[in-house]
Formats: sequence, structure tokens, C-alpha cells
Amino acid sequence: MVGRTVHALSAKADRGEVASVGAPFQVAFIGVGNMGGAMTAHLLAQGWPVRVCDLDRAKARSFEAFGALALETPAQAAIDSVAIIVCVVDAPQTETVLFGEQGVAQTVQPGQVVMLCPTIAPENTEDFARRLGERGIHTIDAPMSGGPARARDGSMSLMLACPDAVFERFGALVAALSNKVFRISERAGDAARTKLVNNLLAGINLVGAAEVMVMAQRMGLDLGRTLDVIEQSSGQSWIGSDRMRRAIAQDYAPRAHMTLLEKDTRLAVAAARDAGFAGPLGAAARDVFASASAAGLDGLDDAALFDWLGRSA
Repeated sequence: MVGRTVHALSAKADRGEVASVGAPFQVAFIGVGNMGGAMTAHLLAQGWPVRVCDLDRAKARSFEAFGALALETPAQAAIDSVAIIVCVVDAPQTETVLFGEQGVAQTVQPGQVVMLCPTIAPENTEDFARRLGERGIHTIDAPMSGGPARARDGSMSLMLACPDAVFERFGALVAALSNKVFRISERAGDAARTKLVNNLLAGINLVGAAEVMVMAQRMGLDLGRTLDVIEQSSGQSWIGSDRMRRAIAQDYAPRAHMTLLEKDTRLAVAAARDAGFAGPLGAAARDVFASASAAGLDGLDDAALFDWLGRSA
């Protein structure tokens, strides 16, 4: 059934036709870490047929207990999958997943769609979309935000840039993944730009939250009560509350590795520079994450900024 759906899509694509895809259809997740794994669990819970592939094969196989099929390579996972959702960390990993020796491009057929969920530079997104398009493959520029818990319950923010016809064709999948979808534009790369804008602000907010909580600690204030006040006052930010609650509990098990905001703030500042803009805070936040990672916190949750700032001060 799935194979016939893909072949029908390919024929319609060759004829330049647009048709929506009946759901649920076969989906492949390449990368089932914190976010990819949560999205996979969410789709499986709704009865979607899902294939998974991850460098950590044990992690991929763990989803078989919930009905997924674990496969060894991205190329295998892409066969007969109507949609391939890429949830790896960065552009080099995405390059390998898509165009490596065992990448998606080895088996994907015209009419299938690739959703690019990593936070990467807009020019990388544009390049991947162009190269996939040359093979007749649709691309949805689709970074997400909100953390694993929101990905698991379908309430994460999902930013999309793709042609309207592609959005309509694969709308059932988008709706199944999230109830908080933002249509950015029809141009690949614009969702990536939006995600960098968001993540730079997240990084700035997190550095600020960690700084003022260290300040409160040095003043002898009760940290929990201080955060209670902030959460109901003008200093509130979601990431500040989320991460500083963990910091107060000294819980630095990685839900969001320090290296992710290190990468994202670096990419965001570079994108701003390419646009001819240099603000006063972005580069400072970038440097804080880079320094904390270099100091050995790269494997910890980014809430560990609180501990690092407290020691470095």
C-alpha cells in the first residue's frame, strides 16, 4: 500500500500534478535523539507507520517495542517512506544523511518529501533543498522548538517554509506532528532564519537568567522564591524558568546539550552579520556558550550555565 502511494506520488510529480496524500502514511525518522525520538513516539501513538534510523542502533531498536521498524541506514529507511524527517544535529550530519554513501538520496523517489528539522545555516538549507529538488524531491524547511516534552505531546513550535502546494500535500503529517504550526514563507531557508532569530533570543535570555540567579545567590536570597517572583514579573522567560528550575535542583542531565545553543548562537550571529547587522548582546551570548563548552560543560544540559557562571565569577 505504501509503495503504491509513493509510486503514485512519483507519477503525479512527473506530470506536475498536485494531490494531497491520504494519512496515515509511511514516515521515516532519521535521528531519534531527544527531539526526533519524542516526535517518533508522538506519531506512533497516533497510529502512524514509522521507520527509524539512528547512529545509536540500540536507541533506534528501542522504538520497535512501540511499533516502529528500526533500519540500519537512511537509505533503507527512505525506501517506500512517503516522508523522511531528518532530526540530526548539524549541517555535516544532514549532508551525510541525505547524500552520503548510505544516504537518503540513494533510494528516495520523485514525489517523496524530506523535512529538515535541524537548526542549520539558511544557506545550507537552501543548498539541500536545491539538490533534492534536482531529484524531484520536495523539501520542507521545518525547524522546531519547545523541547522533547512538547514534541512528545504535539505542542512544540514547528516553523515551515515550503511551496503552498507541498504544504497542502503533506498537511496531514504536519498536523499530526504539532498543533502549533507557523507558516513562514514559500522560500526554503526562511524557516531556518526564523529559528536562528528565536534561538539567539533564547540564548540571550538563558545567559541573562543564569547571571541574575548567580547574583541572587551571592546576595543570599532564596533561589526558589526569587525565581517565583521572576516568573510572575517582567523578567520572566520560558527558557529562564525551565533551565533555572533544573539549576536550583542541580539537575544537569542533558535534555538540551550546551553544545546546541553554542552552535545555534554562533550560526545566528553569523546570519546577522551576513544581513549587515551586529547587535550588542548576540555575540556576548555566543561567547558565553563557547566558553562554557570549552570549560568542559559541553556534555551537560545548558542549565549548567548557572553553575559555570557561579564558579567563573
